Order: sequence, then C-alpha cells, then structure tokens
Amino acid sequence: MSNKTKKAIKIIGERDISLNLDNHQHQEQIIKIAKALSIPARLQILNLLKFKALSIQEIAGTLDLPVSSVALHIRFLEDAKMVITESQPGLRGSMRVCVSSVQSIHIDTAEEEFDPSKKAVSVDMPIGNYYHCYVEPTCGLADANGEMMDNYDSPKAFFTPRRGQAQLIWFQQGYVEYRFPNYAEPQLSIKELSFSLELCSEAPGYMENWPSDITISINDLELTTYRCPGDFGARHGNYTPAGWQNGKTQYGILKTFSVRQNGGFLDGDLVNPHISLTQLNIQDRPYISIKIEIKETAQYVGGINIFGEKFGDYPQGILMRIIY
Repeated sequence: MSNKTKKAIKIIGERDISLNLDNHQHQEQIIKIAKALSIPARLQILNLLKFKALSIQEIAGTLDLPVSSVALHIRFLEDAKMVITESQPGLRGSMRVCVSSVQSIHIDTAEEEFDPSKKAVSVDMPIGNYYHCYVEPTCGLADANGEMMDNYDSPKAFFTPRRGQAQLIWFQQGYVEYRFPNYAEPQLSIKELSFSLELCSEAPGYMENWPSDITISINDLELTTYRCPGDFGARHGNYTPAGWQNGKTQYGILKTFSVRQNGGFLDGDLVNPHISLTQLNIQDRPYISIKIEIKETAQYVGGINIFGEKFGDYPQGILMRIIY
C-alpha cells in the first residue's frame, strides 16, 4: 500500500524523553527502553520510522524479516513508548501502521534536577499570531488547505487580517516576534522556560543541503543561533495538506530552545552559559516574547519556514512551557 493512501497517525507520545536514574518511576521505563534497544533489528526499525510511517508488512519487506518477528519487535518498542501503531484499512483487510513517537532520549545519572511532581503551564501559539515582523522575499503564508494567503513574495501579505489562520510561513531574511501571555505565578519558582517549534531553511523549491543560521531571542536577550541543515521536501509531511504540491517545502525539524538558571539550552544541550532566568525579568512584563530571526549579517542567510499544527510533521504551533 502506498504511503499516500495512509492517513496520518496523530502522535500522542513524548517526542523528547528525559529520564533520571534517581527517579523510581523512571527506572522502570529505562529498563523497558534498554530491552527494546537490545536487539539490532529494533534499531533498524527505529531508523526506518524516523522518516515516515510504515506498515508492519513494509518493515518486514525492507529488512527481510518475518512479519511475526517484526510484530514482536514493534510490541517491545510500543511498551517502551518509542513507537505508536494504529490499525488502518488495507487492500486486504486492515493493517497496522507504525510511526516513531520519540525524537530523543536523555538519561541523567546525576541527582534529579526537577521534582517529578513539578507544575507546568503550556501555551500553544498559532504561527500566524505574531506580534511584530519584518520580512524580505522570498516570503509568504499558506493556510490549512495549502492555499497562498494574499500575494506571493510580498511582505505586505504578513499584515493580512487572515494571518492568524496561517499554517506555514516563510521568509528569506528578517524576523517574526511572538508575545505569549505571561502566566508565570509570582509565588512559584520557575525552573525552566522553553519554546518548541518545527522549522527548516527556505530554499528555492526545497534543498536538503541548504544551511541557514536562525537566531532565537527571548525577552530581547539572544539565546543562540541554530544552524538548520536544509529545506526538507523529499517526502510529504505527515500533516501537510494534500493541496500543497510536491517539489515544495514539506516538513521541518522540531527544535526546543530553553532557559534555566544555569544557562540557555538547545534540545537539552547547554549552548549559552551567559543567559539565565533572572536576566529574562519574567515578572516585569505581562508577556513573554520570542523572536525568530535571520540576520543580514549571518554566515548563512538561508531563510526559514515555520510550521503550524496542520503542516509538516508535528501537530503544534509554537509551544511555550513554564516549568516550576
């Protein structure tokens, strides 16, 4: 059965799993993950599923394994919360389609930094709800049907009253700034502020090797510059509308930018030890801002695509989380 006939599986598992050996509940999942990854065939299966959803039969055919063996491997990966499966109609009855539900796994052997009962507040911002912008062509916005919004390659389009409906926005140079409601509770101590979004570079059509330097600032303080490797379009995005033509940008990479008291982080890795939560002055303003920018002075001015919940591979806009 072709991939085009498969409906998208809504990923409800954790994309980034962070575990600590000091946490007894985490220890049980660590054991399950260790069992799931103890056989080379399961690593091969995960490697296949990181690109697209596949049926058990397709996995078996690609790896030249019996269907029964693949089904057993998938059961272990499901139990470890690394794969999600869903029954879908096939040519001959139903079939089980599998998709990877995890992007990264981090196991910390040090003392647990955050209390497992920590409180968190999340806000999912539609990508068209930016507070301010300055963009230069190529640029544009597309809606949930894959239709262009206003004029193509015109910065004026970014001020259309319909921009809140945008599910994909792109520009070659400039910035967009989002202001999230400040739901931080003054009586609680914030441990981490994070933003996650799906993004990629902006090339003519698409180019897998098209680096772009994307600078992220939070509350007017520069956190880091992430070098995105390319503009991805070799396959259709899991949530990209059917009306969006092949040969164009299809999906991006989910990246998480965060600030803790001891620095700024990209996907959990320390990238800026010179920024802290204290410097953000979160309690001093009614909003929390994130600025996403392609600087004129960047080494690689490769543009950016930002994906909404109905475009790309991940069903979300720009997700802000405050962790206490």
